[in-house]
Amino acid sequence: MFYYGPDYYISYLIFVLPALILAMFAQNKVKSTFNKYLRVSNNTGLTGAQVARLILDRNNLSNISVEYTKGHLTDHYDPRKKVIKLSSDVYGGSSIAAMSVAAHEVGHALQHSENYLPLVVRNTIVPVVNLGSNLVWLLILLGFLIDYFFIELGIFVFLGVVIFHLITLPVEFNASRRALVQLENGISPIENIEPAKQVLSAAALTYVASAMVAIGELARIIFMTRNRRN
Repeated sequence: MFYYGPDYYISYLIFVLPALILAMFAQNKVKSTFNKYLRVSNNTGLTGAQVARLILDRNNLSNISVEYTKGHLTDHYDPRKKVIKLSSDVYGGSSIAAMSVAAHEVGHALQHSENYLPLVVRNTIVPVVNLGSNLVWLLILLGFLIDYFFIELGIFVFLGVVIFHLITLPVEFNASRRALVQLENGISPIENIEPAKQVLSAAALTYVASAMVAIGELARIIFMTRNRRN
């Protein structure tokens, strides 16, 4: 099997391992920053759910609901159901971390309401990306066993995965900027804004790391398949 050859391990060390190290650092950073400011009150008495509701209502988005969801850092906006799901620490918490995360998720709702182009593109390609990420290695294996066409197809499919991760970056950065604008507009005391930026920046780093992992995997696939062909 081709993936047990030296190219497999060399390409992993060159292209994937550095990105994975960054990803682990990013995950640790977001957890430590979130936990740090989870213990710091936002000095408003507002819970994450109340912050989300307040921002939604003043942006004429009363049709979007705010609900509790299980888990840790499982917060997200569901555009199909028009609901913001907040984890327990965020939904009922009145910390700076809770306020920041809740405002960020509302940022996605604001994007959706305005048909923010990167978000529209990302949501459109999600089904293709999910299918492609599961098929890519099968296609590459078929390429070595049957015809090189399948390898080219696998590379093309995984390119879609990379594009998805790259499009995610402006979506997340923009949602964080929107969150800070809303918090600065009469919701949060000024002294909370810098800590809020730290929470949101740490979260953004995880998306940068994910994009780098995807790019590294694509480079690895190209490296292995081109070397085998030559």
